[in-house]
Amino acid sequence: MTAPVLEAEGLRKSWGGVAAVDGVSLSVHAGEMLALIGPNGAGKSTCFNMLNGQIRPEAGRVILLGRDVTGQAPRTVWRLGVGRTFQITATFGSMTVLDNVRMALLSHHRRLFSLWRPAALQYSAEALAALARVGLQEQADRPCAVLAYGDLKRLELAIALANEPRLLLMDEPTAGMAPAERAGLMALTARIAKQAGIAVLFTEHDMDVVFGHADRILVLDRGKLIAGGTPEAVRADARVREVYLGGGVH
Repeated sequence: MTAPVLEAEGLRKSWGGVAAVDGVSLSVHAGEMLALIGPNGAGKSTCFNMLNGQIRPEAGRVILLGRDVTGQAPRTVWRLGVGRTFQITATFGSMTVLDNVRMALLSHHRRLFSLWRPAALQYSAEALAALARVGLQEQADRPCAVLAYGDLKRLELAIALANEPRLLLMDEPTAGMAPAERAGLMALTARIAKQAGIAVLFTEHDMDVVFGHADRILVLDRGKLIAGGTPEAVRADARVREVYLGGGVH
């Protein structure tokens, strides 16, 4: 097996003397969909923020493509090939769908943030290609403010993909979406990830999404990993069922 795109070794972070993340280690490979799940307060967001550079761990290391990036700023981690989407979509509502992606491309290519310069226009074809990957090319000229919520989620994915990431971090990517839209977004993400060899780490509360699209699942409880493996193995784990799944997943 090839080396993982991302490795985390013994990550730890406390808030007010309480360990939010306590000795978490994980790895994710190219083309793999890895889900990190757990109850509210389990430490998922803190773990994500350490991987992304928003929080510096008290202990442990983050290795991206063989490089130690522990505590590096988010912009540095992003430039090394990490894309991220958020639970609440973060787009420029007054700008068009196309211009939102062009903004990401301007940053990726280290150009000034001006959408009216020739430097920006040269990225229009690249932006349209990114939109085509998520099925939004027909809405390129529409303002983001008028998009349906599901389309905003797909736009956010296109923006993250504009960076040509090797790793994609997705924080509750289907939050607020209708069930059919959730399945469609995750199926699209999985297809793109496997075609492009992108490693995907995502958190999610919808267990149908998790068990339907993850290749592997890790379960956090009170800052510690309590289980990990295939969806089938995690589904059958007695401790996981006790602290999180209950009897609702069959």
